[in-house]
Amino acid sequence: MIQSEKEIFARNELYWGSEFQDVLKSKHVAVFGLGGVGGFCAEALARAGVGELTIVDFDVVSKTNINRQIVALNSTVGKSKTELWKIRLHDINPDLKLNVVEDFYQGNCDLKDFDFVVDAIDTMRSKITLLEQCVRNNIPRISSMGAGNRFDPTKLYICDIADIEDKNAPFVSNVIYQLKKIGIERDIPVVVSREKPFVKEKISQVESVKTKDGEIIEFTKITPSSTPFVASTSGIFMASYVIKKFREEFENG
Repeated sequence: MIQSEKEIFARNELYWGSEFQDVLKSKHVAVFGLGGVGGFCAEALARAGVGELTIVDFDVVSKTNINRQIVALNSTVGKSKTELWKIRLHDINPDLKLNVVEDFYQGNCDLKDFDFVVDAIDTMRSKITLLEQCVRNNIPRISSMGAGNRFDPTKLYICDIADIEDKNAPFVSNVIYQLKKIGIERDIPVVVSREKPFVKEKISQVESVKTKDGEIIEFTKITPSSTPFVASTSGIFMASYVIKKFREEFENG
């Protein structure tokens, strides 16, 4: 590891050692979705020293992102999230190998290149497609099961999707239902909350996205309430889980 990286990750090495830090440099993690959850996860992975990241998002920053997303500022409204993250992640680690996919995910990515996949997608169709591809191709994964409509980050926990304590929360139950239809009921680690979801007003609208191939994708977007606390913590939980699994693999030979 070159000297500049040594300095950046010196405190990491005091915890898990230089040999494992070198292992992290060889790892490639994909983060799908760069909102409140995925953004914090991508940043933590970069600060941990993961050597290669692929970031995937189609969106631009809006005013309503400012309360919870790292790159969302008044000065960045209207700018591409992936481009903003490209700048930020390289500012954290100039030697980071970064692949940017500015597109709406609909199965158009070869997951076999990745050592781990982080699912921070909030569009149901894309989320189910990604999780199915991960399971079918045996790609290590972790999924965010809804950080919206919640206030208390201490209610978050990680478990297998089959072991979620409350499967009746709307987003959770919908994901479980959609996966069950394609024969998937377990073997997906998830970050989920024990807190009962709450929103003062239910808002939904039909949105359309134009993909890089020119296809128009329409979907119903349900706007959740959000706070600065739960999405960010969910992202940190996911990053910690990824590094934990890499470390277990390293220690077990």
